[in-house]
Amino acid sequence: MDQNRSDQEGWRERKRRETLRRIADSALKLFSAHGYEAITLDAIAEASGISRRTFFYYFKSKEEILAAWQKDLPEAFRTAILTQPTDQSPFDAVCNAHLKLAANYEPGQAMVIDRILRSNDQLRASNQTKYLEMEQAAFEALCELWPQVRRRKALRMVAMVSVGALRLAIENWTEEQGRRPLAAYLKEALASLKAELSDA
Repeated sequence: MDQNRSDQEGWRERKRRETLRRIADSALKLFSAHGYEAITLDAIAEASGISRRTFFYYFKSKEEILAAWQKDLPEAFRTAILTQPTDQSPFDAVCNAHLKLAANYEPGQAMVIDRILRSNDQLRASNQTKYLEMEQAAFEALCELWPQVRRRKALRMVAMVSVGALRLAIENWTEEQGRRPLAAYLKEALASLKAELSDA
């Protein structure tokens, strides 16, 4: 009996994840083809093969769909930092964590999402929140690796400037239509930052 219940719950969870993914994929394709503003929730539901009522079980707005694509980024960044060895500087640890995540970006998908997030003021504000959450996640991870209280201010600055370098890399990557992998732009931005810090 318990096994049957467990199997049923497992099936329901898989079905829920599959539906979430289908809605998000369908929305992204529609946004890319017709523009974010032009797409209605009904159109997304229809493209996903679900009813409007079912759509609202998963998402309440188009903004929530975009947020779902990014919600795991701060925790993924935190985890990537925590796996770094401490025989390097905090700055190098964060740089290596950035590059590890950048290697996993799906170029086409990430480009579409970034373009949409720049398309109006509300979405730009949401994107800003994502970067702030990444800064906080980086700071907390660095404090776990280097727990000395006296280092807190410096570690916060490391987190802030590294995320700033990521933002610049993404901007350049988007402006050049992904001509090179995001990791290449990120390496350049981080190397420039490191060189400036060394010369200071």
